[in-house]
Amino acid sequence: MSTRVLTALPVFNEAPHVGEVLDQVVRYSGDVLVVDDGSTDGTSDLLAQRGDVRVVTHRRNQGYGSALMSAFRFADENGYDVVVTIDCDGQHEPQRIGQFIEASTQADIVSGSRYLRRYTGDTEPPAERRHINMQVTAELNRRLGLELTDAFCGFKAYRVDALRRLNLTEPGYAMPLQLWVQARAEGLSIVEQPVPLIYLDESRSFGGVLEDGQTRLEYYHLVIDRAIAATGGLGHEAVCGACAPDAMSGDMAR
Repeated sequence: MSTRVLTALPVFNEAPHVGEVLDQVVRYSGDVLVVDDGSTDGTSDLLAQRGDVRVVTHRRNQGYGSALMSAFRFADENGYDVVVTIDCDGQHEPQRIGQFIEASTQADIVSGSRYLRRYTGDTEPPAERRHINMQVTAELNRRLGLELTDAFCGFKAYRVDALRRLNLTEPGYAMPLQLWVQARAEGLSIVEQPVPLIYLDESRSFGGVLEDGQTRLEYYHLVIDRAIAATGGLGHEAVCGACAPDAMSGDMAR
């Protein structure tokens, strides 16, 4: 029996990129899903003109994590074995989808890493984002016993049967951090897949209070702490519940 693979793209206000990116993605994946997370910039109209992708629409913006969870649910409900996630901002190369599918035969989660190796033409990430990525990746490795080099890359492949063992609830950008904690608690196998480091628009916004790097970092710490606490205290580090206020929900959904 052949492996059924779904490639899913979470999308929010990506009108400048969505057409070109999807033109490439459909070349390398037979089944493509777009989760339109409440776009208001014409993205929805562009998607409606395509007959080569499936679309799940959130009537309002719910957040990056919510969009991914909708993709996972769609993959499970429609009998897929693997779901590949790729961002729609032009910073991932769709021609590498096959590499992720192949690697998924050996692991529950295949996670793209922009820092596992260097590629000719790599661009430098914004310094603040790179610093926060390094700090959070190091914290996950220390607290969970992982060996990640890139905690945040959106280019991934997941075994759907492994995703069923997780209980993901975080709607915002930090959902991947909750996922790492739960994956570790469930003993899922993880491998990293190197991908080029491509930044096309350093001015891209996180939105709301997440524009402040320190606030964003506190939000990430809070999600990690809560996820570890929910597992009964996985790891040897003390859980600090006072890293950030509960007001981190809401505006931080995207």
